[in-house]
Order: sequence, then C-alpha cells, then structure tokens
Amino acid sequence: MSTSQLQLHRVDKIYGVASTGVHAVKDLSMQVNAGEIVALLGSSGCGKTSTLRMIAGFEEVSSGSIEINGTPIHQLPPVRRNVAMAFEGYSLYPPLTVRDNIAFALKSAKLAKSEIASRVAHVAQLLEIENILDRYPVSISGGQQQRASLGRALIRDADLHLLDEPMGQLEPQLRAVLRARIKHFIKERGLTAILVTHDQTEANALGDRIAVMEAGLLQQYDTAAHLKNSPANLFTGTFIGEPPMNVFAASVELHDNSVHLLLAEAVTLVYASSEFDPRVLERIAGVKKLMLGIRPYAVRRAASGVVATVVANQWLGDQTHISTSFAGSNLVIVEHDRVRLNKGDEISVAIAADDLHLFDSETWVALSHGRNVA
Repeated sequence: MSTSQLQLHRVDKIYGVASTGVHAVKDLSMQVNAGEIVALLGSSGCGKTSTLRMIAGFEEVSSGSIEINGTPIHQLPPVRRNVAMAFEGYSLYPPLTVRDNIAFALKSAKLAKSEIASRVAHVAQLLEIENILDRYPVSISGGQQQRASLGRALIRDADLHLLDEPMGQLEPQLRAVLRARIKHFIKERGLTAILVTHDQTEANALGDRIAVMEAGLLQQYDTAAHLKNSPANLFTGTFIGEPPMNVFAASVELHDNSVHLLLAEAVTLVYASSEFDPRVLERIAGVKKLMLGIRPYAVRRAASGVVATVVANQWLGDQTHISTSFAGSNLVIVEHDRVRLNKGDEISVAIAADDLHLFDSETWVALSHGRNVA
C-alpha cells in the first residue's frame, strides 16, 4: 500500500534555449496527497504530459523541484524514483508475452512465482485481457496493448503511479466499465496516482481532484464539483462542462434597488439588489465591463422573460439541446425532456441570479458565482 505524497514546487519546463524555446510548463506548484488520484486535464499542448514526464524522470526540470515524501527526486534517474507509468504509446517489451510484460517488475523484485501468478491473473481479469496473456505484443490490437501496459503499471509496488491517457484507444463502453474498476483497484490499495487526460468524463470519474492546465499554466486545482460550480477564471468556466458555458460581454449598471446587466442588441437582464451578497455588489461596482457566464442547464424557458430565437433543436436520446440566437451571440439551453421547437421560433428565457457567473473582462478572473463572491 502506498502512503506517498508528491510535491511540485515552482516547476518550469523549457524546450530549447530559455530566451527562444518553448515554455511548456510555467511555475507549477501543486501537492498530491497520499492515496489521492489527481487528473491533469487540458487540451493538447497544455503541458500536462510534460509535467508527467518530469515526474517520471524522462524529462529534466528546467527549474523548480519535485519531491516524494519530502525527498527531492527531480535529479534522480527514472529507475531510482520508484514510479510506475503507463504510456499512451504502450511501450511493451516485444520479445515478452503479455503475461511476462505485466509480471516484469514483480520478477525483478524476486517475488514468489505463486504470488506473481496470482497478481497477474487478478490484473488481467480486471482489465479483461485473460485470453491474451500468452500472446506477444505484435499479435494483439492497440486497445489490448494499452490495457497490457496499464496492467504492468498497476501491478507494481511503487510510490507513485502515472497514467498517460491510459484508455484512449478503448471503445467507450469498455472504457466506462474499466474506469470504475481501476478507481476501485487504486483506492482499495491506497495507491497515489496521477492521470493525464483530455477527457472531462474520465477526469471526473477517476480524479479526487482535477488540475486544469492551459498554455503551461495551472488554471485551477480543485474537485470536479468546484471546478464546475465555482470556476476560478473564464478559461476554466468555459473549458469545464458539456455543452460549454454560455458567455456574453456585459456592462453593469447599479441602481438603488436593482442591478442591470446590459448585453448586446439592447438585451438587459434585471435583478433585485437583494438577490446578491453585498460584497458582490461592491466588487462589480468598480467593474463597468465584465463577462457573464451561464451554464446551459441553468437557462429556463419561461412564460415571460427575455426573447431568444431558436436556431437548432437537437434531441440526443436523453436530453434536448436548444441552440438560440440571443444578445448577438449563441445561447444553448439543455432540457431533459423532448422539446418540440422549430428553427425561427421565438421563446422567452429566464436566468436566475443564483446561476450567474461573472468574470472580469480584462483578467478573466472570476468575480462572483451566483449570490456569492468568488
């Protein structure tokens, strides 16, 4: 059982010369607690894989430090870090069978044959690869190779388990089944793990906390619920959630007892001042221009309200996505029942003060979420 804590302190990664190279990871500080699963989430090129490779020792840090249980490891070779890693590119040993690939680290540790056999059988059953254990990597599919690579990492007694897009080649149904099994496996053994993924569903399903990265910077590090309900900035707000958050540029007018949010095309949202915490009113009083965010599922059709024009209406089998023209932009509404609306229909929409997310238009930093200060 792992009891390992990971600490990254002001880690930078620059490829090439400092003045002209690619600054892939910028001043990254974060802590992964013992027994925690953390997902590094972001789009391609955001720095998440570079971070994972620095932890594993396959990339040198340009500056900063990496520690496990208080001991610096960033200058140690990979073999001395006691870190297990499942690569997106599989990296299985071609001359060895799948069984021997998975058992490799256990044999190196000179465990008893009976224990090795038992542990390999358990991991193979977990990943549904019992029927390929005696085959060679060249003779199995990419998805099977990926599961074999994952099994080789999970079976190890390591201080840290690093999983780089570990299920990217698998079919959606199998991926959904394995996510639950893998999380149970990791939690049952108290392993400390970091997962790299661009898939929000995977990050939400596996991660105790999620580190959202973009352009080499850590945007927010929090639970899935807090990322969605209290995004630290506009990037996180729009990156997290499907469909994405609706966003509109707005101006603020504070009246004696009301707050007016002025959008494009003379659309105005009016709220009673009492609907906001006084600290929110104080904060937005000094911000004439802001960005207003609203989650699609929080927009309601109403008997009266602000008018929007239907652009598209999609029934996805379990929910309806209604795309509308609103305030010079696109407003998406999500409803769980099937809705009969046609292109060009006018509907009235209502947006509650509790569902507003307000961001500074220059810094993108969150100002408020609903009634509360961010």
